[in-house]
Parts: sequence; C-alpha cells; structure tokens
Amino acid sequence: MPFVKVVKNKAYFKRFQVKFRRRREGKTDYRARKRLITQDRNKYNSPKYRLVVRLSNRHCICQIVYSEITGDKVMAHASSAEMPRYGLTVGLKNYAACYCTGLLVARRLLKELGLDEIYEGNLTGEDEEDDDYEYSPEVISTSYNKRTYYVEELNEDKNPFHALLDIGIQTTSTGARIFGALKGAVDGGLDVPHSEKRFPGYDRDAKEYDADVHKERIFGEHVAEYMRYLIEEDAAKYATQFAEYVAAEIEVDDIEELYQETHAKIREDPAKAAKKPFEGDKSFKRMAKLTYDERKARVEAKRAELNASDDEEEEDEEEEEDEEEDEDEDEDEHDEF
Repeated sequence: MPFVKVVKNKAYFKRFQVKFRRRREGKTDYRARKRLITQDRNKYNSPKYRLVVRLSNRHCICQIVYSEITGDKVMAHASSAEMPRYGLTVGLKNYAACYCTGLLVARRLLKELGLDEIYEGNLTGEDEEDDDYEYSPEVISTSYNKRTYYVEELNEDKNPFHALLDIGIQTTSTGARIFGALKGAVDGGLDVPHSEKRFPGYDRDAKEYDADVHKERIFGEHVAEYMRYLIEEDAAKYATQFAEYVAAEIEVDDIEELYQETHAKIREDPAKAAKKPFEGDKSFKRMAKLTYDERKARVEAKRAELNASDDEEEEDEEEEEDEEEDEDEDEDEHDEF
C-alpha cells in the first residue's frame, strides 16, 4: 500500500477556525460586504450608504442602510406589499413592481431629507412644463470636478444622495429584477453608480442597448404580451394564472396606464402609511402570581383530595371482597343440601 499523507490530523482540527455564522448559512457574502461598508480613514465617521434590494417569494424589499460597529441602521424602507395603497394590487414581484418599489424608497428618503424638490429624478409620465416630454430609460449622468453623478443636473448647494447597490448573494444576470429596483431608485432621484450592461435590452455580443425593450419591462408590457398569448392559445390557463387580474378587472390594454398612475401616486405621497391602532381582544387578563403560602396550601389541598379518593377506592374494594365471600358461602351451603 502506498504512503498516504494524513492532512486532517489532530493539529489541523485544533487550529481549525469556523466561518462566520451567516457565511455557513449561505446568507452573506462577506467579501462583497467588506468592500461595501469599509470607509477611508480620512473620511472619519462618514458612513457608506447602501441601496439594499432583496426578493422574497411574494414581494420585493428595498432599504437604504448604513453600517456601524453595533450593526446596520435602516434610514428608509419600502416593500411592494405597500403597492395596493397606490393602486397596484396584482403582480407584486415582477420587474415593473420592483421598479415601483425602488421609486418609492427613493422618494420616501429624499422627502425625509428635504431633497425631494431639488432632485425629482426622471419622470415616467407626462411633464407639465414640457408637452413634448417622453420617458426614456437611458442612463443619465453628470460629471463635475472629476466625479460622475448619476443625476440629470447638480444643485449648487446640495449634492444628490449617494448610495451603492447591495444585492446580497443574488445572481447579477442581465435583465434581473434587482436592476428594476435600481432603475426605479435612480429615476426617483438617488445617485447610484450603474451602467446599462445589466438592463433588459442590452446585447452583450453587439454591445448595444435597446432602451425601448427596457421601457416595455418598466411598464409591464412583457406581462401584457404573455396575457395576449394565453388568451389566444389557452384560455383555461389564462383564467387560472391571471385569476387575480381577472378578479380586479384589469384588461390587457390597461396595464401600461396602471403603472403610470402608480408612479404618479408614489410621487404625490411617498410617506409611510399611518399605523392602525391595535383593536385586539383586551378582555383577557393574566392570572395573578400566587404567593408561597398560597402555593403551599394549594399543594396540601390536592394531596388531601388524592388521599380521600384513595380511601374511597380502598373501601369500595373491601366491600366488593365481602360481597364475593358472602356469595361463596351461599354456594357452599346450597351444595351441602
């Protein structure tokens, strides 16, 4: 038998250091996180802000977060679960809904910071000042003092709110929904570094970007196209797959207008909804804690009750035995006769 070197010996296991818990669970990419939160020492206590985008089975969640030694602090939070407030009740995790969520978190943050009127972002609907205005999802940037800002125009007094995209461990494939949330935040007025290379409509081979394809995704045209296909090919599948659309009476041709109205309503009132007062059953009252003497008396009462039941059982058994003995004596006398 050839010589085999033992690698994982006692010395190896004595010096083995386990990875961080969230790395073991596959939840955090610490290599990316370090680069997102590490700040230059000459910038002192200035935090790096992150646009955190996460996707669940049902919703899209966007947050503006900065990191401290004690943990992460959330400045603004938005979820696609809030979209029914703005008229969007169906399709809360598709690309268009992710765009709406990114737009909501951007407008909400800028309103809290007082920057909402300075940096309005890129309007998706009609512009009151410009009748010929038409929305285009092209990447907008402005260079000033050897630095690029991803906003249309800089203000002389206040810079735009700068944040970095944090996607966690999600795959950065071209056309992914996380980039829909990014585009919504940028159109909402945030300064988030990006390019068009991961947006829908970008051709990697030709190195060209078709903005119209991206625009169709933002307004849910890909959903409408699939709805039209199912209506023609398989009406039964359409009735089951788009049952919520049917219940809400949303027609195929109304989808683009629906998203435009949602964007307008988000810009009108991006603030959080007021918390509803708790209206639960308050009649329930917890039992008061017994004192030591009360607990002791309770135990004695239970013990006396058990002893009394045991005595009754013994008496019943004795009576049964006496009855059996009497029956046996009667049978013996009957046999003698």
